[in-house]
Amino acid sequence: MKEELLKKRKELMDRVDAIRADYRRGLEADSEERALQLENRETLQEIERVSLEEIARIDEQLKALD
Repeated sequence: MKEELLKKRKELMDRVDAIRADYRRGLEADSEERALQLENRETLQEIERVSLEEIARIDEQLKALD
């Protein structure tokens, strides 16, 4: 069980790291591409929020196992 939780936590952290790297790249100069990026940003923010919540739940489960 612990190994499964750790694996899931790593997957979620990798997802969050990828989203944050995308934020750091900034917006494109092309206005059409920028508009798409801004639309996608809202989705990415929600994915990041949900992922961080799940990581917190996993951390609580891991503490309970120790």
